[in-house]
Amino acid sequence: MPKSNCDRHERILSASDQDKVYFMMEKSSSTKPDKAITEAKGFCNSHRKKRSVNNSQYSRSQSSVLSVVTSNQPRRDKRALLCCVQYKNQKSELKGSRHDLNNMRDLLVGQFKFPTESILILAEKEPYQAPTRKNIEDAFQWLMRDIQSGDSLVFYFSGHGFRQRSVHGDEIDGFDETICPVDFKTNGMVSDNYINKTIVNPLIQGVTLHAIIDSCHSGTVLDLPYVYNMNTGKWDDNRAPTGESKDTMGGKAICFSACEDYQQAADTSAFSMNNKMTGAMTSTFIRAVEQAVINKQKLTYKGILKHMRRSLKQVDKVGCFRAGLKRVFHRKILQDPLLSSSEEFDTNTEFKL
Repeated sequence: MPKSNCDRHERILSASDQDKVYFMMEKSSSTKPDKAITEAKGFCNSHRKKRSVNNSQYSRSQSSVLSVVTSNQPRRDKRALLCCVQYKNQKSELKGSRHDLNNMRDLLVGQFKFPTESILILAEKEPYQAPTRKNIEDAFQWLMRDIQSGDSLVFYFSGHGFRQRSVHGDEIDGFDETICPVDFKTNGMVSDNYINKTIVNPLIQGVTLHAIIDSCHSGTVLDLPYVYNMNTGKWDDNRAPTGESKDTMGGKAICFSACEDYQQAADTSAFSMNNKMTGAMTSTFIRAVEQAVINKQKLTYKGILKHMRRSLKQVDKVGCFRAGLKRVFHRKILQDPLLSSSEEFDTNTEFKL
């Protein structure tokens, strides 16, 4: 498979942006149609020039419309929130998120039998509401409203992610992880602390949340207390050093993340037959499910994680990803998908939604 070259530089946002967020910049220099293109889900913006974002398209009327939508009683048993952010007309625009949305929705409806009316979508196209910070927070409330034992919840995010220094001392690595709404430059990001408090902590006995997060620095973006170690086959302790509880109220939260907290996630055309950009994590996750079904194999959490990592390594070996100095020094591929959970469990358990 042809190669694509990537440049990576570390930057610190100005104080007027998001609390000195630390991030990596990467862009592909290969744009020829016969070559696989790979781009990091990090902002290609040095911030030397401020580029204004037209927030008129994310008006209050859209948020009020969403409030009406989310006021409706969600279905029992299964419900999903899909949030896909392209950052249209911004320098940080992503090409893969719109395809990720279609692919993930098709997987939930076709493979896991989610009724279309139980799926709430935030995206930058009609007829959906924009993935603004307020709309994402409103949608979290919809996802958790009147949950009952037996409910299966899904939160999927495709977009940018950042790290920022933690001021609470509750992070082992000293950084909070965030996801970036379309209006993050004016209204801020959604932090791991907020996500945990809003859609993890309220989970009651018998309710299961699966999060699938395709963004940079997403490893522990739900702040779950256990992270699965593929090398040892055991769960590593990720509980807050402060002793602060990040537990559920008896329910279960499980998260597949695109990469480790310190890594970037990629948008790439490597997994597309027609050169469409998609999230590398989303594509490999869906392929893991589909191949297990086609081969009539038991679909397990460990099997999905192994398939995702193996697929990314295979692509890397043939040169679709070429990272910079960080890759050379750490001898790691661009991203290592991660599995975290609110409790330890046998990863050979069958994966169900």
